[in-house]
Amino acid sequence: MASEDPQVADRAMKKYGNLNDRFLALGGYAAEAEAASIASNLNLPDRILDQPLKTLSGGQRRRIELARILFSGADTMILDEPTNHLDADSVVWLRDFLKTYPGGVIVISHDIELVGEVVNRVFYLDANRSVIDIYNMGWRQYLKQREADQERRKKERANAEKKASVLQLQAAKFGAKATKAAAAHQMVRRAEKLLSGLEEVRVADRVAKLRFPDPAPCGRTPLMANDLSKNYGSLEIFTAVDLAIDRGSKVVVLGLNGAGKTTLLRILAGVDKPDTGVIEAGHGLRIGYYAQEHETLDVKRSVLENMMTASTTLTETEARRVLGSFLFTGDDTSKPAGVLSGGEKTRLALAMLVVSSANVLLLDEPTNNLDPASREEILGALAGYTGAVVLVSHDEGAVEALNPERVLIMPDGTEDLWTKDYADLISLA
Repeated sequence: MASEDPQVADRAMKKYGNLNDRFLALGGYAAEAEAASIASNLNLPDRILDQPLKTLSGGQRRRIELARILFSGADTMILDEPTNHLDADSVVWLRDFLKTYPGGVIVISHDIELVGEVVNRVFYLDANRSVIDIYNMGWRQYLKQREADQERRKKERANAEKKASVLQLQAAKFGAKATKAAAAHQMVRRAEKLLSGLEEVRVADRVAKLRFPDPAPCGRTPLMANDLSKNYGSLEIFTAVDLAIDRGSKVVVLGLNGAGKTTLLRILAGVDKPDTGVIEAGHGLRIGYYAQEHETLDVKRSVLENMMTASTTLTETEARRVLGSFLFTGDDTSKPAGVLSGGEKTRLALAMLVVSSANVLLLDEPTNNLDPASREEILGALAGYTGAVVLVSHDEGAVEALNPERVLIMPDGTEDLWTKDYADLISLA
């Protein structure tokens, strides 16, 4: 446009005008404001938007990933457990966003309220992963229709099996007589046809049976932390945190996303090192660490190989038995951990805890990616575990099952006795 040649300058001006009109039509000038709005509603404050991703917590990275997808304006979004790591306000906002989204949305979620308000078609994959039913209706109507379909299938199968049984018995009687062999053969074919035309009755969903390990003997205070601090560059995550975990104690860690909850657990587990302070292991300490991003799994090793690393005394037979109770059977145990779904990685990580004999469990969002039935197993295991637990969770049910004695508020490291007043902070944290 600055060319001294009038023709060149004129062409450039026209090209610039056309490009500017296109940029405006595509919402270019509004893009930054839209991105900021999405980030704000997902509880991503302005101060972190210029930070390198490696300095963010696991929950913040997941929110950034979700924000990118929502901002993309894609014709179809595919969302796998999008409400994980979101606080209550962000979940409400996301539901409203998806309800009015003009494109298509394919969602996998255990959030009943989300699917209840957002979806208008349901694809059901059965327990054997062999049959898909498609329902052109909302979630609540689907639940009623699914139950009605199941009852219909059961009745049809019962009636058909009864008729087939009569035919087979009659055929057996006729088969003894040469003169009636043809009739017997026809009856058998009719019985087979009756049974072959039936729709499959759904197999009940399998659920991993979970009980945390009997904790190994330990001293009165198996884990202590003094004056812990952690920074990423000039960004201070937390400072001067002290913590003493007594034998059998139950502690819940609360704080907003980015307050350092996951970082604290990683330091206590020995995965990361603090910038200041020390971790003191008491007599007989055995830590079992469940990481929300599944960093404790070796993605290149098989399910069975990962399991064998959880305990030095574990035999392969015992490992396979425990894996079977967590729904890993047959060739499943030979799969590389890297190809597992989020739910399967969760089950494998929990199975490794079961055989660890840990007396201090560090649990970071252990109910994420689990179906309702498996979540109930986790809650029951938490309620019955006699060792010490340090829990980070947005799940109010998980905290209730733990029945904590103390609460640690991050990033200040303020410790207090647990009261019901803190329960309101769980879904907001």
